[in-house]
Formats: sequence, C-alpha cells, structure tokens
Amino acid sequence: MNPTDFTIRGAIEALNEGLVTSEALTQAHLDAIAALNPRLNAFVTVTAERALEAARASDKRRSDGLVGKLEGIPLAIKDLFCTQGVRTTAASRILGEFVPPYESTVTANLLRDGAVFLGKANLDEFAMGSSNATSAFGGVENPWKRGNDDGTTLVPGGSSGGSAAAVAARLALGATATDTGGSIRQPAAFCGIAGIKPTYGRCSRWGVVAFASSLDTPGPVARTVEDCAILLESMSGHDPKDSTSANLPVPDFAAACARGVKGLRIGVPREYRLEGMPDEIEALWQQGLNWLRGEGAEIVDISLPHTKYALPTYYIVAPAEASSNLARYDGVRYGARVDGEDLKDLYERTRAAGFGNEVKRRIMIGTYVLSAGYYDAYYLKAQKVRALIKRDFDEAFTKVDAILTPATPSAAFPVGEKQDDPVAMYLNDVFTVTANLAGIPGMTVPAGFDRQGLPLGLQVLGRNFDEETVFAVSTTIERAADLTARPQVRAFA
Repeated sequence: MNPTDFTIRGAIEALNEGLVTSEALTQAHLDAIAALNPRLNAFVTVTAERALEAARASDKRRSDGLVGKLEGIPLAIKDLFCTQGVRTTAASRILGEFVPPYESTVTANLLRDGAVFLGKANLDEFAMGSSNATSAFGGVENPWKRGNDDGTTLVPGGSSGGSAAAVAARLALGATATDTGGSIRQPAAFCGIAGIKPTYGRCSRWGVVAFASSLDTPGPVARTVEDCAILLESMSGHDPKDSTSANLPVPDFAAACARGVKGLRIGVPREYRLEGMPDEIEALWQQGLNWLRGEGAEIVDISLPHTKYALPTYYIVAPAEASSNLARYDGVRYGARVDGEDLKDLYERTRAAGFGNEVKRRIMIGTYVLSAGYYDAYYLKAQKVRALIKRDFDEAFTKVDAILTPATPSAAFPVGEKQDDPVAMYLNDVFTVTANLAGIPGMTVPAGFDRQGLPLGLQVLGRNFDEETVFAVSTTIERAADLTARPQVRAFA
C-alpha cells in the first residue's frame, strides 16, 4: 500500500503496529508534494527538512513508548496559522517574509500530540474568497477533473483551497483550515473530502491571522469524517489567551462517529430550496434524507425564515471587521514596506502595493459601512438581523437534533468563471454563511457526484458545542454513500 493512501486512522494503526515509520510516511508525502505541487500549487511553503527531522523525533519517541494522539502523522497547515520559525504569509504580499516568533494555539496543540508539519498551504489572500484565486502566490488547482477531461482547470474552493486540494490529492493526511463564511465546508465539498467548522469558541483563534474576528473559526479537513474528528479533538481546548475560547471539556469526537442516528430528528429547512438549484443537488439532498431515514432518523420540515438575509448580512459584518483588523498592516512594525515622502504616503503606498484587489474591495466596503452616517443604516442593522438568524436556529434546535442541507449550490467551477463578478462569487456561500453568523457547528461530507463526475457534498448543522451529533450524522451519510472514486492528478511533464 502506498503510504499516501492511508487515512489518519489507518496511519495511526500502521504506525502502532510497526508496519510503517513516521519518517517513511513523511517522505512519501514529501515525494508526492515534489511531484504534484508544481501543478496544484497547494503549498506556499514546503518545510521538508523540518518535517523529516520531526518525523525522526517522532519515531524515537514511539520507540521510547511515548505516543501522542497524532504521533508521526504528516499534516498541512493553512498559511493563516502562525508557525514559529516558519514564514507565515496569509497569501498576501503585505506580510512579506514575516516569520512568527510564536506558535498558534491550534498548531501548538497538534505539535503537542506528535503531528508532523509538511508545510504551509495556499489560500485566498487573508482568507477572502471562494475560489482560492486571490492568493498572491497564484491560484490553486482542484485535483478533480470533469469526466470528459476537456482540460478545464477547476477551482478547489476557498479560502482553504490549498488545504483541501492537498488532502484530496494525497499530499497530506489532513490539514488545518479556517471558516469565516464557508471556507472549510465549500472547498471540502469541491474537492470531495470532509471538513468541519466547529462551534465558534471550540478552537482558539490565538495566533491565527484575523479576517473577521466574530466569525473566524479554525477547524480540520481530512479524507474521512472520523479523521476530522481525530484532528478536531487535538485542535480544540480552552485557551486563556483567546477571550472567545470556550472553557469546556473536549469530548471524544471519534467515538461519536459510531453512535448512529436512530431516534434523531433531522431538520429540512424549506428556505434552502433555492430557485434554479441544479436538480442533481436537490436529488442528492433527498438521497441523504433517505439514507438517514433508513437508519432510524425522523425527518422534520422546519423553517429558518431569516435565511434570505444571511448573505447581505454577512457581507456587511465580515468586511466591517476586516477593515478594522487589516488596519494594522501599515509597513511600520512588520511585513513589507514601500517608502513614501511622509508617514501618510508610506501607509498609502504600502497598502496599495501589499493588498490584492479582493482585499481592497472588502476593506472599502467595510470602511464605508462603519463610517459616520452609515453605521446605523448598515452595520447596526446587520447585527440585528444576525441576532434574528441565530434565534431561528435556536428555535429550530428545540424541535430537531441536526439539520441537513446541500453544502454548495454547484460543483467546482472553472478557474476565472466568476472572478470578474463579485456577487456571483459571493453566492457560493449561500448555504454556509448562516452557520458562521449563528456560531453553530457545520460539516461537509462527500455524498455523490454530478453528471460530469465532480464531487458534491451535503452539509450537517448542529447545536452549539454538539459536534458529536454532527459527526454521528455525517458518518452515517458517509457510510451510505460509500464513495471510492479519487482524483487522478498528473504531474507536469
């Protein structure tokens, strides 16, 4: 068996049984990166020497009987997580060659449990995008191709497109990601893998480059639901350095995957049946409900009446917080600098050269809605609607245990197709932004394929801090779908 074909669970078992070493497992993934990353562009930075050194140290610990939860498992780290001694870019020119002197809490937790970091994964600049086309280091290519293989290059989704593409293409066993409006769940769906946005506060945001602080949520992507559960258990935990971190115990998420759904009530929100939605997505949604019903779940129609306001609400709140968070990038304290005639000119030149068009667009929108005369009309009103969206979910979860929806309104689309139409690009988040506005957990699980052989996902939403039910429902869908197809990636000749 090729070591890159292991799941995380399978690799842990093989390592424990002495069938493979962490060094061999890591080397196999580094070889895959060397062969395929020039095409996929999934990694911004590859830390081969550090990875092999960490793998050898892991093998030594194992021989000494010291085995962490993720001992020797090679992972990709989204380049939004600060990594001590390794360049962190947020896929932006403005951070230049910034090398953090500290480790984010999430990555520190993974290192504590023995994980091996292969490198930093590409993303949309500052996590702003749905296609991974806004990176200063170039776009990421989805490893999947249409069935006729007409040569069309497809997007992997965003912003965590590098993480999702790396996992789908067998360049890493799993990866960290972040989700502000769907940036874990949408790329997971486009790349045919699993990904979970946990409850806001489950994973610390300390050391994660901020986009929209009240929405940003770290989480994992992996090839199976159980692998995501294993990663999330390691990533989670209270962090006194993050005031929004929940002081709650971390459950055994992997054990929850085996619970089943018998007796659970699964909600179907009528507002998610959108006009013009492809019939194959509607059919997959119904198939998912049939699978759950067949395993003993009860299907319940529900209403989330303020869903129609979710996208405009999100695209007021998120840019407003981004404009505030990105004010710190001024060319003075760290990162890139473009000298000017005076301090104001330095600021203007640095930010003009350092930020890409999408980041500039969102800063301008955010600054506008926070400005005098518009704060009440836009930002304050959006926050009130956000509270109503959360209330909709609170009321729904008095009647149901979980909610099932499509993950995306389409399969992966061609590179450049929506790049010149921001509104069309933003509509990719139509099924995902509500979970961020409400703070609830949501997971994408691969469930089928469209007519062109591209993966489609279903989304499971749960109550605050009830990721266990989300994992149980997602595992049931995953087992029923029983997907075995995988992308076939060719290296450049």
